[in-house]
Amino acid sequence: MATNEASESKHLDAAETVLNDVTDKSKIESDYKDHIHIPGNSEKAHTWFRAIFPYDSLEEFEAQWHLGNYVIDRRTGQKSFEPMSIYVRVGMHLLYYGSAQENLLQCKRVQSLLKNQSINMGKQYDSPQSKDHILPFIESFDLQSSLDDLLQPDPTKYSSFNEFFARQIKESARPIAEPNSDKAVSSMADCRLTTYPTTDLATKYWIKGFGFTLAKLLDSDKLAECFKGGPILIHRLAPQDYHRWHAPVSGTIRSITEIPGTQDFDKTMLACLVLTVSIRYYTVNPQAINEEGTLDGFCENRRSVMIVQRPSGSTVALIAIGAMLVGSIKYNPEIKEGVGIRRGQCLGAFYYGGSTIISLHGENEMKLDDDLVKNSTQQKCETYVKVGWRVGQWLPGETTRASKV
Repeated sequence: MATNEASESKHLDAAETVLNDVTDKSKIESDYKDHIHIPGNSEKAHTWFRAIFPYDSLEEFEAQWHLGNYVIDRRTGQKSFEPMSIYVRVGMHLLYYGSAQENLLQCKRVQSLLKNQSINMGKQYDSPQSKDHILPFIESFDLQSSLDDLLQPDPTKYSSFNEFFARQIKESARPIAEPNSDKAVSSMADCRLTTYPTTDLATKYWIKGFGFTLAKLLDSDKLAECFKGGPILIHRLAPQDYHRWHAPVSGTIRSITEIPGTQDFDKTMLACLVLTVSIRYYTVNPQAINEEGTLDGFCENRRSVMIVQRPSGSTVALIAIGAMLVGSIKYNPEIKEGVGIRRGQCLGAFYYGGSTIISLHGENEMKLDDDLVKNSTQQKCETYVKVGWRVGQWLPGETTRASKV
């Protein structure tokens, strides 16, 4: 036991050194793409890691550290590897190292380190000086070709990195599929999407953490019953994505409920902990969601539940979930209870970090597109889609339990 504790302490020392080194360099060095935004699977990152963590092979290291995720491009059908930035990767490794990760995460040292780092980076990215991070971020994630989509395409015009992170796009850049159809359901975000005909299938193939239930996700047994047996769509936004989300359907906003998430560190076995100021955020990266034995981040994070009723009477739940390094979930000013929304309309934004939107539909009300379900179940892989792309369609006479919310 003492040997294991000493080993974990030594490993934490090394991980803390990497994380501190990354954030310290971001304050004094101008070439940010060579440290804080560098992909975690790059040769330079490996050279850096190797100097601190001993490992025998690159493949072994990438497998152990989970340096990225495989994603299928819906347009091409090609599967590719998407790396994480080194800052996110090191922070997640801190959270996931060791077989008894839930015990590690209750360590006050980890809590203090991640809280300080999150506050530190939050302040950095809100400051005028953080403008210097924008161009390296664009270059690191090859975002140059996407700038023409923006309302403000000139990166030098943004006042801070966070303002660029929550950048707005032209509506014409994300036209909705089948615009004249009242049956089509659209993607809510530029994202990595997984879709399942039922929540039971989602927990079988994707959501492996203990603690996930619809009742916990929605913080309501009544709402959970309404969507029991229906499709679930998980839209994961990576840090490099356009970080606003849009309406998948047209209808009227019936309610918006804010759920603060886990607040008491000592009462809950925590997984994937990151603090931004005083709010705890769990990562919703596939490493966290797919791991057996982890606490489910979807049900523990701060989240906002919007209930939308379609003209037909059927109801959809839209759950915005704060995630690793995200400081806020913000709706657009006009988005309020009682307001009508149209499919494809922008509803709100996240700020720095990866984030997730989940949408729920009633049983026998909506059919998901076959290719998305196949990728999610047979390939066990996310699919890259953009705002407005069709993800499914309403079935005739879609009025079941979810119409009674």
